[in-house]
Amino acid sequence: MTSVDELFKKPSLPSGNLKRKLEVPDAEQAYKATKLSAISTANGHTNGASVDDAPEDDENEDLEAGPELPPDDAGEDGDRFFGGGVTKSSAEALDYIDQQDGDDYAEEKIDSSWQRRLAVSFEKKVSKNAEQRARYEGDPQKFMASEADLDTEIKSWSLLAEHPELFAEFAESESVGILVGLLAHENTDIAIAAIEILSELLDEDVEAEAEQWDKLVAALLEADLLGLLMSNLSRLDEHNESDRSGVYHSLAVLESLGGQQAVAEKIGKEKVLTWLCKRLEKSEKTTSQNKQYAAEVLQVLLQTSPLVRKRLATNVDGVDLILQLLAAYRKRDPVKDSTEEEYAENLFDALTCVVDEVDGKLKFVDAEGVELALIMLKEGSFSKLRALRLLDHACGGRSGQAVCEKLVEAAGLKTIFDSTTTEHILGILASLLRLLPGESAARIRTLAKFTEKEYEKVKKLLSLREDYARRVSAVDSEIRTELALSSSSGMLDREDEYLSRRLDAGLYVLQTVDVILAWLVAEDAEVKKLVNAGGHLDAIRASLQEQLNGLDSPDGEGDADTTEMLGTLVEFME
Repeated sequence: MTSVDELFKKPSLPSGNLKRKLEVPDAEQAYKATKLSAISTANGHTNGASVDDAPEDDENEDLEAGPELPPDDAGEDGDRFFGGGVTKSSAEALDYIDQQDGDDYAEEKIDSSWQRRLAVSFEKKVSKNAEQRARYEGDPQKFMASEADLDTEIKSWSLLAEHPELFAEFAESESVGILVGLLAHENTDIAIAAIEILSELLDEDVEAEAEQWDKLVAALLEADLLGLLMSNLSRLDEHNESDRSGVYHSLAVLESLGGQQAVAEKIGKEKVLTWLCKRLEKSEKTTSQNKQYAAEVLQVLLQTSPLVRKRLATNVDGVDLILQLLAAYRKRDPVKDSTEEEYAENLFDALTCVVDEVDGKLKFVDAEGVELALIMLKEGSFSKLRALRLLDHACGGRSGQAVCEKLVEAAGLKTIFDSTTTEHILGILASLLRLLPGESAARIRTLAKFTEKEYEKVKKLLSLREDYARRVSAVDSEIRTELALSSSSGMLDREDEYLSRRLDAGLYVLQTVDVILAWLVAEDAEVKKLVNAGGHLDAIRASLQEQLNGLDSPDGEGDADTTEMLGTLVEFME
């Protein structure tokens, strides 16, 4: 006897409002291939008579194929087959029926009353299906109809995504708990249908206000959405197309929930992180959409919350896993604009988030991440710029000393100085000069690099400073002109815009160069002569003071440390 699971196994497509589109096989091509094979014989001819079977005599040359045409005066009955397909009287009758239906038809209003009616009907369908499943446990045919009705009723909730003003009332109803509870339904297709509706309700394209969204999410989490979602994932087999769709929509739910820090910290716990890491670890000939999506969801959670980053580094050992996965791209590049390229990008972004934390930096050093990044800088193409950005983040911050020391120990100075990407190289150099202990071998080796070839690298820094100073100065001039023509209130309203324009012109690069030059002036008298000879000393001091003024309200250890460093450098520039 056919099981009920087989009767309900069918692809579950994502809704039209999902940002990401689920890839499904081309049904039309499959149909054409099947049709062609069904009507073809072994020798390539279609079934039935062929040209070779035609008689050789000329007796039938004037014969016409097909049915005999009706007489010219076929009349009303002939019109049934050769005119519009129906008789004139039948057409008039159909038009009359359509007109009567149109007079009585009114579009259903989606409001609180609609929601309450649907909630009552939904609860009845769930109860009836549960009752019949319990009564006819060994005979799926007897509860098949109730299962089909339940599937249809679940999909009715999709209209709610277009009316987020009803979210608050929905969140307070029992329907939330019932819908979430269906994730544990014996029929995985029913569970997948419920997951798909949840992904539609939580999608970022739904125009819900923050308060409406928060109430819905709180109700879903209270109904144990996370626990049931993870339990359901454990029973889905991605070799089955419907189950693969279920995994996709489950990831969509996690992505939507992971966009806010408070929610991300609730769901980004060991169980979820472990499942995501195992999904990434799963070997595939071609990177699948779900594997790429798992990498993206992980990246979203890590980007949103420092706590989740710490959990991945300490509780799951995710740094070592991501480095192993990225090692495949030391020399090999993924196909451009492919799913694999997006997957690799997400892995780099995820690891870059983790190494911003103290625990992430330590794990990065222990797992030989510095060495892998340097290999990518030397031999990679796709991975080169991403590895440089990764090193910049790993070296940065007050806790980056171990990474800086490992970089020098691994003979990475030459590789860094030979790189051509400006911003991240400057960030790494600034971190080395700030964090390497005074009189240490690593610091001496770093300073020695700047003195090579008669201070060639210092002269390049001065040239770079002149270039970016001109760019920023031009924007500053434009802003001053605009300020002279605007009111004081207008100036305050556009303060963020002005800063953005200065950053676009290269303010960050200019300030980082000034910090590096200030460190070199403090360490080497010859560098101070070069800087002073070019008339840069006062400009660098002013730049440092501007940075110092920008930290007028230090509220953390990192800001206090930066304030102390900038103050000391300003003194050296006197």
